[in-house]
This record gives sequence, C-alpha cells and structure tokens, in this order.
Amino acid sequence: MRKCMLAALRLNGFPCKRPENVTAREFFSAALAFPGNTCNPVGSAVTAANVEKLPGLNTLGVSMSRVDYAPWGVNPPHTHPRATEIIYVLEGSLDVGFVTTAGKLFARTVCKGELFVFPRGLVHYQKNNGGAPAAAISAFNSQLPGTQSLGLALFAASPPVPTDVLARALQVDGGLVEAIRSKFLPK
Repeated sequence: MRKCMLAALRLNGFPCKRPENVTAREFFSAALAFPGNTCNPVGSAVTAANVEKLPGLNTLGVSMSRVDYAPWGVNPPHTHPRATEIIYVLEGSLDVGFVTTAGKLFARTVCKGELFVFPRGLVHYQKNNGGAPAAAISAFNSQLPGTQSLGLALFAASPPVPTDVLARALQVDGGLVEAIRSKFLPK
C-alpha cells in the first residue's frame, strides 16, 4: 500500500493518512455501476472514478470513467492533459477519433468488446452511431487525468475569450461567435 506516513502531509495535492487510519472504503466505489443521465444537449454523461472520488487512488497513477450515450449522443471534442485514455465499449458501437498535432484524424468505429486508445493531450471525441443507448469504460494512466472540453474552453471561459479572437481564429463573423457562446452560458 503506497499511503503516506504523515497525517498532515499532502501528496499530489491530496491528503495522506497514517497507515493505521486507512480503511477499505477508500479503495472502493460503485460509481461506475449505474448509467449516467444522458438527457442533456450532447446526449452523453461521464461518471468519473478518480482520486477526488476514490482517495485510495492517490499515488497509484490510474483512474477510470464510465461514459453513457443516448442514441446518437456525443462525447464532444476534449483533451486529457495528464493522461492517455483507453476506451472499452460495453454496449453499442461508437465512432471515435483523435487529431494529431500534425492535424491528421485517426478515426474508426469501435464495437462492443473492442478497445481504442487516445494519446495523452490530443483532441478526441466519441459518438454513438446507433439508435439505441451505448456505454463505455475509459481507463487512464493518471489518478486525475483532467478534462478540457473544447467548446467550454472557447465559449464558456470566465472572463470570456474575446469575440474578435474567436471570430478570427474560427474565420467566422463575431455574431456567430456570440450565438454559439449563448448556447454554453448558464440559463
């Protein structure tokens, strides 16, 4: 067991416990046993099992997530700055892909029982390609992989990314940037 020896010590930003104070509860979670609520604009739900929710993962360098998809639901383009991800399809089939730093898309359909790997830090996505719900388990080589959604990063940052910067970067009109931004703001 790789728990820290001093109660006041923090490792990787998370508290350490004396070995005699550690319990089995810190190494257990049923969080991935239940489907997430996919009734949202993108039609997917990610349920994380990382060090924030499972303290026993501290210093172990692993975590998992469950991703549930409504029919045709999408896990929008995002990155994990601190981890490579491997996805295992539990139900249904997914169209998946990642974009290299050279701008090349690696994409394919992944069916029930199959795996696909997304390299650390690269933009990637998954889409349920069927009319029935789908589900997958993702494993990460980090206790806290982090997730940065491109849409949220660009259109829901606080303070906002300047409209003229996004308009120029995306080569669109500022009005379109504002229309897109309005979809990401709290209602």
